[in-house]
Amino acid sequence: MTLQVRTPRRGASSGIRHGEGVAGWIFTAPVILILGVFLFIPVLMALWVSFSDWSGRGSPLSPSVGFVGLDNYAAVTTGGGLAERNFGIALRNNAWYVLLVVPLQTALALFLAVLVSRAILRGRGFFRTAFYFPSVTSSVAITVLWLFLFSTTGVINEVLSWVGIAGPNWFNEPEGIIHAALASVGITSGPEALTSSGFLGISWWEWLAGPSFAMSAFILMAIFTTSGTMMLLFIAALQNVGAELGEAAMMDGANGWQRFWRITLPQLRPTLFTVLTLGLIGCWQVFDQIYTGTQGGPGKTTLTPAFLSYQSAFNGQEWGQGSAIAFILFVIIIVFTIFQRWVLRERAVSKRRARQYQVKGQQP
Repeated sequence: MTLQVRTPRRGASSGIRHGEGVAGWIFTAPVILILGVFLFIPVLMALWVSFSDWSGRGSPLSPSVGFVGLDNYAAVTTGGGLAERNFGIALRNNAWYVLLVVPLQTALALFLAVLVSRAILRGRGFFRTAFYFPSVTSSVAITVLWLFLFSTTGVINEVLSWVGIAGPNWFNEPEGIIHAALASVGITSGPEALTSSGFLGISWWEWLAGPSFAMSAFILMAIFTTSGTMMLLFIAALQNVGAELGEAAMMDGANGWQRFWRITLPQLRPTLFTVLTLGLIGCWQVFDQIYTGTQGGPGKTTLTPAFLSYQSAFNGQEWGQGSAIAFILFVIIIVFTIFQRWVLRERAVSKRRARQYQVKGQQP
């Protein structure tokens, strides 16, 4: 008897039937076309503008537009003029914004998620809606409300006066909160090591000034408006955390904090990475609050790279520098995202910790 071996049809090993691949491309073609026309092509054109001397008139691809290499990037990073200083100030302001908003909003979102996920809490649906509501409110409307609340005679200063604190002039004082705190104890200037050198046109003493009172108000607003969205992500993740490990740890005598830190939080690592990444991207791209509220004032202490990119291009007609700032910001976001991924990566159990779980007399 002769055995015949049938050769599988091409594509059968992948599980795709004849014509399904073609149908898939047909259905996805409109989305690919829209993304290409309205996203990828403009991004490539903006990248070309950052290497050119385009004046904003006519097509950036016309023969009259010249290639200037890295001149636009050098002007905002090593040029030594106002463009470099403005970029340094914007980067300083945004760095403090990211440093304070990302961890605080993540911690608050996780706390709210744990709080509203408890079975003993009544009205959980109401609290979830209430905490999430600021996230779906117009950022322009909230910014206008924030300007009213933090005005000199606003509600915040009125509440502070009840406890004997004279509230600052939030949106008119350019001094950083760290410098203001040091000035209250008599320190008004930094050491020579910090004032004689610096980075991107501003001294290290200026880098350590901290966010201004206006930027501090925007930091509080960002935490208030974004924690609800991050809370929903944590709630979805908490619902997938198995209760068996927690019950086993409880039987072993672990208290509530130990169960959360050792069992619940490690299982939230993928969601934690997502929340931190979304927070990082959103914080480095902050624009609408600045545009609506302070336009970078007072004293450029609320200037951010995203707003500086817009200001350089549309107001200063420096289209190449505006595009260069945007792509430098893109690189910063990518670098921080990769660093976050490295920090939150899965790690092998160390030998010291592994020995703690070995049965006495068992060979490793």
